[in-house]
Amino acid sequence: MSAIEAVISDFGGVLTSPLVDSFTAIQNDSGIPIAALGEAMAALAKRNGVNPLFELETGRMTEADFLSGLDRELTAKLGREVHMHDFGERYFGYLEPNQRLIEYMRELRDRGYKMAICTNNVREWEHRWRAMLPVDEIFEVVVDSAFVGARKPERKIYEVTLERLGVPAAGTVFLDDIEINCDAARELGIRSVQFRSTGQAIEEIEAVLKG
Repeated sequence: MSAIEAVISDFGGVLTSPLVDSFTAIQNDSGIPIAALGEAMAALAKRNGVNPLFELETGRMTEADFLSGLDRELTAKLGREVHMHDFGERYFGYLEPNQRLIEYMRELRDRGYKMAICTNNVREWEHRWRAMLPVDEIFEVVVDSAFVGARKPERKIYEVTLERLGVPAAGTVFLDDIEINCDAARELGIRSVQFRSTGQAIEEIEAVLKG
């Protein structure tokens, strides 16, 4: 088994508080149920033949177009005027950095591992998420779906990350909170840890690093 040379981490829900907490807070503030958001996106996907979230996260749709589509669907569904233009601001307002895991990532860098972030994200949100942690201090590689035109669990985004790190799949460990993303990484030979809690993630990464 190859020695681990690099650690790849997801951003949202791993290096931050759980994403569901932000969605729940927005639901409570706005009165827009999370289920209604999901139904609105499903309706847009059915009408347009593509999932709008996937289009947004691969940079093929602007945030403004994505949110205006949701406005129309939610207004019709809820029977009242809905405006989602400030969704990104509110979403990040409820996210908190996972300081313990960020410090662990810094420690891994100091131990000599190559460090990367591989995130499904939104082009217009780059300044917001980068402001939440010392990205360039810790991570030498950042692969953002909105800038590479592919998103997890698509094979391409993992291949881009490995290429930029200059490390073979067997020499990496990947941390993500979504099971399908971990499974896709494993199919390429990347050892993966599914994030469930900070303590569990650190323990399992350390086990992989120790072989």
